[in-house]
Amino acid sequence: MHYTLCQICDTHIGLPDTEIDWKAYMQEVEGFIQGERDYTLLKGDTGPLVYPAGFVYIYSTLYYITNKGSNIRIAQYIFEGLYLINQAIVFAIYGKSKRVPPYTIILLCISKRFHSIYVLRCFNDPVAMTFMYAAILAMVYRKWTMSAMLYSIAISIKMNVLFFFPAYGIILWMALSAWKTIAELGLMVLIQLSLAYPFLSTYPMSYLSKAFEFSRVFDYTWTVNWRMVTEETFTSSRFATMLLTGHAVTLLMFILFIWCGPKGGLIKVLTNGFSFSRRQMKLTNDDIILMMFTCNFIGIMFSRSLHYQFYSWYFQTIPYLLWQCTWTIMIILLTVIEGCWQTFPSTANSSWALAACHVMVLLRLFNDVSESDHQATSTSIDKDSHLEQIKQ
Repeated sequence: MHYTLCQICDTHIGLPDTEIDWKAYMQEVEGFIQGERDYTLLKGDTGPLVYPAGFVYIYSTLYYITNKGSNIRIAQYIFEGLYLINQAIVFAIYGKSKRVPPYTIILLCISKRFHSIYVLRCFNDPVAMTFMYAAILAMVYRKWTMSAMLYSIAISIKMNVLFFFPAYGIILWMALSAWKTIAELGLMVLIQLSLAYPFLSTYPMSYLSKAFEFSRVFDYTWTVNWRMVTEETFTSSRFATMLLTGHAVTLLMFILFIWCGPKGGLIKVLTNGFSFSRRQMKLTNDDIILMMFTCNFIGIMFSRSLHYQFYSWYFQTIPYLLWQCTWTIMIILLTVIEGCWQTFPSTANSSWALAACHVMVLLRLFNDVSESDHQATSTSIDKDSHLEQIKQ
């Protein structure tokens, strides 16, 4: 498997026309290296720097390693190594699951677009996602402090990983307590402040307004998911509000009925977290993985725009999320999703197809977990009835 992945990576590195954002990244960090600390003045050909401080440190390192960014081939070999590390981490997550069989990892190696994002383009998305998956792996091993550190580093590279945060907070609350959860979140904030200190100590508002610019409007030219709407609608605040509302409502449905429902309900989960005599809630590896993957998927589904490199945000989670489907349905959905991301430029039809696939995955997730909870409840009732008959 390792040899095959290396061959795939080396084949992609041989392809021409690989530069997209690399030059802009180097221009942005060059200003920092030269002493500039005002985030509004750190710019490249694609515009101002809009990523947090962790990005600056990582790509400043790459700036030196690649001779001021001029030797992109070295960067591509570094990202080939990152790809292999990332895949190894995700393989390890799948290996801790009882929901999917081991051979599922084969499906993680079949995407041409995914290979391109990692090995050719040197985007910061793969870097952030590698730290994010490492954080999830740490969660599976119940290394909560390590997960908090890794997650905070991921946020410092690109804030798309905040899509995982609702599930992350709930899992910490269930596994630890209110006070320990607050401590772990406090550690994450402390890491963010430490990394951003050179900017916060000089131009704090400049840093916060750019590094965490939640109101940013994406370029319609590159959208993969909303090509079916007009550019006027795409850039409107009303459309953004609709997506935010859909995101919030869908999250609330999963929190109430899927994640907290089987644990006695949201109120019980909350009160149990504050209780000094709390009973530790049982969380399996698959509870953790499924909640984290699903939470991220919901955020992606309602994202204001998905550019081509954003496929790395969730491609590796799709086989896991789809596993309860029949093989036929799973392969069809995987193929259509991959086809949508391969379509360049995107079309109204490709965006409609991607949206339809996302809806089907979401409904399948909600239905499958609901059925599993119902079956577990029925099994528990049957066991109780059997015990009563024995006692009689």
